[in-house]
Amino acid sequence: MTEENAENMAIKNTMNIIIGAGDARVFISKALDDIGDFNYESAKKNMEKANEKLVIAHRLQTKKMQEEAEGDQVEYSVLFTHAQDTLMTIMSEYNLTKHLIIVFEKRDKNSGGKL
Repeated sequence: MTEENAENMAIKNTMNIIIGAGDARVFISKALDDIGDFNYESAKKNMEKANEKLVIAHRLQTKKMQEEAEGDQVEYSVLFTHAQDTLMTIMSEYNLTKHLIIVFEKRDKNSGGKL
């Protein structure tokens, strides 16, 4: 692989981190709407879809970090830094939303249907 091809692949992978994280955010937003509608099963399904996108993005990030850890020269990239920041932010949103589903299901179960 030429140096130019390697650079293009790195940019493509970095953009795929951002795209995957953004796609996950869409599913997380739908899950939050589902929570507001008391539709926890749909919320869980949307969270599963979000998780699939986050796993792909996280694997791409990990691959890049492993390359550097193995001694490959990796130049600083503002785009990769943005991708990491985006991924971490959306993973936090994912974790919080996942917990909210649990909290609201418990609240509804313990309220006996009275809100």
